[in-house]
Amino acid sequence: MERIAAAWDELMVRLGYQRYGAQGGDWGAAVTTQIGRNVGHCVAIHTNMPFGRPPRGLSDPNPDEQAALERLGYYQKWDSGYSKQQSTRPQTLGYGLVDSPVAQLAWIVEKFWSWTDCDGHPENVLSRDELLDNVMLYWITGSGASSARLYWESFNAFTRGAAVTLPTGVASFPKEILRSPRHWCEDNYTITRWTTMPRGGHFAAFEQPELFVDDVSAFFAEFR
Repeated sequence: MERIAAAWDELMVRLGYQRYGAQGGDWGAAVTTQIGRNVGHCVAIHTNMPFGRPPRGLSDPNPDEQAALERLGYYQKWDSGYSKQQSTRPQTLGYGLVDSPVAQLAWIVEKFWSWTDCDGHPENVLSRDELLDNVMLYWITGSGASSARLYWESFNAFTRGAAVTLPTGVASFPKEILRSPRHWCEDNYTITRWTTMPRGGHFAAFEQPELFVDDVSAFFAEFR
């Protein structure tokens, strides 16, 4: 993850950008957070999955905190098997993902079912062609195995590191996997904009592109 963040900064400089902003969700959020820690030529970051943790000794959670704790518990019990597999034995899984299109399809689409704001069916927010296009990016390139290895290489670095001192914008979508309250995240980021979205889930840019783009554009407009 640290190498990816450094590579992005180097790429932007080689492309001629002495100032730029970074945005990310999921692993992109981890890389974007690391870019913010590195500072480099980045002037601000925006994320739709900020990393936060409950305060120590939390004994009387408010409604937002209780909802976040319940979602975390659900994720740990029911939703994190893929992560454990990919962070410990990614190559074993990888053989199946590059051998069987059905395996690759099931591995990806199950997450669209679970992590989108779709009321139980991913085709309520994404078309079948959009779902297949996404899966085909992995299948045609044979990258199911290599993409899984990122968990093995970097998973423990997700929440490791100094706080981000760059201005940080956050778009908080209601069906995000782990939706931390703002004050849980403020030790990790210098948050200058926080938008609570009316709908959307983990794949925010894919599910709700207009909401996503409007918030990202409004945030980075301050730094042009």
